[in-house]
Amino acid sequence: MATTMAKRDYYEVLGVSKGAAADEIKKAYRKVAMQYHPDRNPGDKSAEEKFKEAAEAYEVLSDQDKRAQYDRFGHAGVSGAGGRGPAGQNMEDIFSQFGDIFGEDVFGSFFGGGQRGGGGGQRRARGTRGSNLRIKLKLTYEEIAKGVTKNIKVKKYVGCNTCSGSGAKDKGSVQNCSTCGGSGQVRKVTSTFLGQMQTVTTCPNCGGEGSTVTAKCGNCKGEGRVYGEETVNIDIPAGVQEGMQLNLSGKGNAGERGGSPGDLVILIEEEPHKELVREGLNVAYELHISFPEAAFGTSVEVPTIDGRAKIKIPAGTQSGKVFRLKGKGFPAVQSYERGDQLVQVNIWTPQNLSSDERSALEKLSNSPNFKPVPEKGQKSFFDKMREMFS
Repeated sequence: MATTMAKRDYYEVLGVSKGAAADEIKKAYRKVAMQYHPDRNPGDKSAEEKFKEAAEAYEVLSDQDKRAQYDRFGHAGVSGAGGRGPAGQNMEDIFSQFGDIFGEDVFGSFFGGGQRGGGGGQRRARGTRGSNLRIKLKLTYEEIAKGVTKNIKVKKYVGCNTCSGSGAKDKGSVQNCSTCGGSGQVRKVTSTFLGQMQTVTTCPNCGGEGSTVTAKCGNCKGEGRVYGEETVNIDIPAGVQEGMQLNLSGKGNAGERGGSPGDLVILIEEEPHKELVREGLNVAYELHISFPEAAFGTSVEVPTIDGRAKIKIPAGTQSGKVFRLKGKGFPAVQSYERGDQLVQVNIWTPQNLSSDERSALEKLSNSPNFKPVPEKGQKSFFDKMREMFS
């Protein structure tokens, strides 16, 4: 499987949480885009790439359907939809798609009356977001072919039941921050030759939460979470592949003091099959038959990911012949496409012969029908291998 450079999480690119509202995502994108706007960073290739990266993230997260696919399957869920990658976009594309976001005067929020420059700032959500968890999940070929639901016990931080995740001993142990008055922000107005400039920063005392804990919960020691275990139901869609990652939003470690939980990232692994080999959506199988079976023809059953299937081997079949069973391979994720099963015939040559067997073969060895006569235009071994896995 081809490997590509790992992309950053779209929410991380825009600096928002998984539960962010559409307006919050738009506002965050505008902020990042303005920071790395080409007009503000002339000739800076790094800034240009970050500008494109932000545009890609916004393209997915601003679309309800694409965002739902991304939340469940990660970057693999939006490949071909919104995941063109920064290198696949140009400035004209970005400005034509999201031009409305850049239409507002970027300096109006910094100078003048200051109404827009942070006056509408919101208090930060309480607590610290939990970290993501990554687990490996091994699946059989049969489970991958049909899809499966797994119930997995995950050891992680869970919310404290004693304080309901607040980290406080009781309700009376939570008070508004004396520094910011509960807003979570500290404002400062500075006079300049252009007028007054208002800046808004996160409150250094409460970290933007707007409240402080005066007495900690005895069970979680003020963290609002404890280390425990949770059974997680994981719906695996049909057709996943080795190395694919699935995201379960909110199933990672619980956040501190009521913060939102992280995500659970599931790394898919394939359990090797004792008879079949996977190549993309196709499945390969080596069938060994005897010389008489190849000469006279026969019918045999072969294993597939859906059970067993009967195939007919015509008389005179040569070793290396490949039979294709249409639709007997793996399905593609979120698609009607399905691979095939490729059955390569290998004629078994006896390794130990009795005297009677040797004598019989010696009589036949000079027969014209036993002399190799390859067909003209017959594909080489390497051509067959390329055809098998194309």
